Amino acid sequence: MKSTKNIIPILLKNTLTNKKDVFISRKKNTVTMYNCGPTVYDYAHIGNLRAYVFADSLRRVLEYNGYEVKQVINITDVGHLTSDADEGEDKIESGAKREGLKVNKIIKRYTDAFFEDLKKLNINIDKIIFPKATEHIQEQIIFIQTLEEKGYTYKTTDGVYFDTSLINDYGKLGDINTKNLKEGARVKKNKEKRNAADFALWKFSPSYEKIKEKRQQEWSSPWGIGFPGWHIECSAMSMKHLGKQIDIHTGGVDHISVHHNNEIAQTESVTGKQFANYWMHNEHITIEGQKISKSVGNTIYLRNIIARGFSPLSLRYWFLTSHYNTRANFTWDALEGAHGALFKLHRYFIEEYGVGEGIVNKEYQKKFQTFINDDLDTPKVIALIWDMLKDDNISKKDKRSTMLDFDKALGFGFLESNKKLLEMLKNKGKKLSVGELPIEIKKLADEREKARAEKDFKKADEIRANLKKKGYEIKDTDKGVEIAIK
Repeated sequence: MKSTKNIIPILLKNTLTNKKDVFISRKKNTVTMYNCGPTVYDYAHIGNLRAYVFADSLRRVLEYNGYEVKQVINITDVGHLTSDADEGEDKIESGAKREGLKVNKIIKRYTDAFFEDLKKLNINIDKIIFPKATEHIQEQIIFIQTLEEKGYTYKTTDGVYFDTSLINDYGKLGDINTKNLKEGARVKKNKEKRNAADFALWKFSPSYEKIKEKRQQEWSSPWGIGFPGWHIECSAMSMKHLGKQIDIHTGGVDHISVHHNNEIAQTESVTGKQFANYWMHNEHITIEGQKISKSVGNTIYLRNIIARGFSPLSLRYWFLTSHYNTRANFTWDALEGAHGALFKLHRYFIEEYGVGEGIVNKEYQKKFQTFINDDLDTPKVIALIWDMLKDDNISKKDKRSTMLDFDKALGFGFLESNKKLLEMLKNKGKKLSVGELPIEIKKLADEREKARAEKDFKKADEIRANLKKKGYEIKDTDKGVEIAIK
């Protein structure tokens, strides 16, 4: 479609101004966007993945409005310590010890896993630049040298630090009150730091005698052997790949108080210009009402969702049923509802509307763009789709074409992405052997057989109903149990 961005403006919730701002790109028809990426020491859990589905949705909406988007997602493979406040062990080094592997093996394992997760969520990684921190050490050193020349740094026994007291508006993102910030509340107090908010630009490698084991990743620098701080990588890589100023910077709300304010401070100190015009942040998700935590044991990964027989795009659909800037509570029942809804949409698209191409309905398209351009109001958009499907005044051909138009911004994969779901629909009625069943479906079928053997027919019927919701029909015959795609 032709660009309509001048007809319906894009509004974005800007953390910098704490209001919805009309989006205006720095360069006509082009957007530069930086999204904070993963620290690749473990698999990304579903809370992490929300940030990347949000970033992809934002990209799609911008493209839907006619913009060309240059997007960067960094890969943090050094420098992110177990505390965001420059204390503790490097997460990558810690991950290598945990698994008894070399650092490069850990980095490759979890970077590859991250890319696979993105692809399964219908995020086109070929459109994105993925710079690694370890491949931009020299750029980070030069950045720190520039800060040093401008008088923003000082040296301690454990590294080179940025002096935040020299920045009049430090903490402006999220309106952080640095005067009341007390060091030691979260981490062991560093007595050499001039101010509680000061942060490391370069950390010196501890002596072998002190830690009894040499770091696997360290580099020579003008200040001594060590490694870059966590915050400096984003500024250096953003500048290299997107320029001194960018349009949009995104990340999780947990990045606001420390990481993103530090990025702003160091970048604007080097350039003397505003770093990013729009800062956008996605909220956390909880699982069954609890914060995601390995210590609690409630961490869920995309592979867990797939193992239970759900499509990865069901998670994407579930993400978009709530606004990116609001908290969302994940439950398996909620995911099952999202899976069923998406399955139904695909079924409509293939079985009901697979009758050739029509034209995009202009009335619904205008409503769609009004909602999606209003700070990515995806819950309203999804409700609109269901309203359109119930509208008997629109032909099936036109519904099909309108769904395809909307999917450019939503990424539900009505044509190509969700191959497993499409294959299920094409094979409706096909009988499946036990070996062809997803693990979760087989498990349910086995539980039903056990319930029948124990004459617990109520439980057996409940499992049958659950299987039906998931798209499987189970029948008891003289030859045994038969399972077919519903």
